[in-house]
Amino acid sequence: MPTITWEDPFCGEGANCFRLGTDPDGNAYIAVAGAEEMHLTDSRDALRALIQDIKAGKADHLL
Repeated sequence: MPTITWEDPFCGEGANCFRLGTDPDGNAYIAVAGAEEMHLTDSRDALRALIQDIKAGKADHLL
């Protein structure tokens, strides 16, 4: 298991909390807070692109 450094949870209203993490090998992780052992993994570049696209409004239709 890689050594993942988790950020503080990002929480919406209620109990919808997600955590982002990274490891020394350049991987990025997304997990539901409290269930970090069941994470999604991709590169830091992929995480960066996801965050930039969300900030640009490309996921607004999901709200």
